Amino acid sequence: MNRRQAIQFSVCAALGASLGLSWPARLAEAAKQQEDEQDITDQFLEDYFQKIKNFNKVHPKDVYLPEAQRVTLKETVSRLQRMERVIGHANFHLISFDEALNTAKNSVTIGPFTRPEVVFLESMFFAAANDYGFLGEKPITQLTDAVPKHKVVKIPGTGNFLFKGPAEEVYHRVKTAVGADLQLTSGIRGIVKQYLLFLTKALDSGGNLSMASRSLAPPGYSFHGIGDFDVGQVGFGALNFTAQFTESRVFNRIKELGYLKLRYTRDNAYGVRFEPWHIRVIG
Repeated sequence: MNRRQAIQFSVCAALGASLGLSWPARLAEAAKQQEDEQDITDQFLEDYFQKIKNFNKVHPKDVYLPEAQRVTLKETVSRLQRMERVIGHANFHLISFDEALNTAKNSVTIGPFTRPEVVFLESMFFAAANDYGFLGEKPITQLTDAVPKHKVVKIPGTGNFLFKGPAEEVYHRVKTAVGADLQLTSGIRGIVKQYLLFLTKALDSGGNLSMASRSLAPPGYSFHGIGDFDVGQVGFGALNFTAQFTESRVFNRIKELGYLKLRYTRDNAYGVRFEPWHIRVIG
């Protein structure tokens, strides 16, 4: 049994027993494509789940960005942060890669992306994320994909956008059912926004790409780019993005009403920490 299959069988058995869930077709397909046929020991599985549980700790086989690229990483993050301040938090969620390049080029405050920065961003997008531990799908495969502005709606009082259709409908249905203390904490995140989140985490982690990917999907791999969104409880602050969110009234009310549909469950097969705030809309 190879690595991916071992993880899948272990995860699906646990989830199936407790939640009655079937083995996702995605996992079955991924197993077929796995080329590494080395046997898996109980120790490997234990290490895997320890990484998810202790996502913010350094683990022996974590993969780091090469030292030579860390200066570029820092400069790129700084430029993206300046861009977010210049164009505004809400607009930054929607900006495409090409729009970001043009905006930076025409702004004295932001300054144009250097050639090394562009090459770095391109290499990060097209790199295989499973090489550093992220095992999820990549719903956005083109770096130049843009969020269609005519297909989004801004949610009042949140600074966030949702896609019209299923995402907007699910949000309003849950909001109406749960009550006013449910808030939208994160909606659509385009590729550039995901770059900033992921690369900032990588920078804060000393270039540790594995650690970053246990908390944030790499650019192109986030389902926020096609429909998923995050919710929280008003007044819960940063705890909305921790496992303690499961203790909130909002979370438990969502669960009671049958609206709970998480992307990253406990002991998931994606290599990602438990995210009880992340509502799965697509897939």
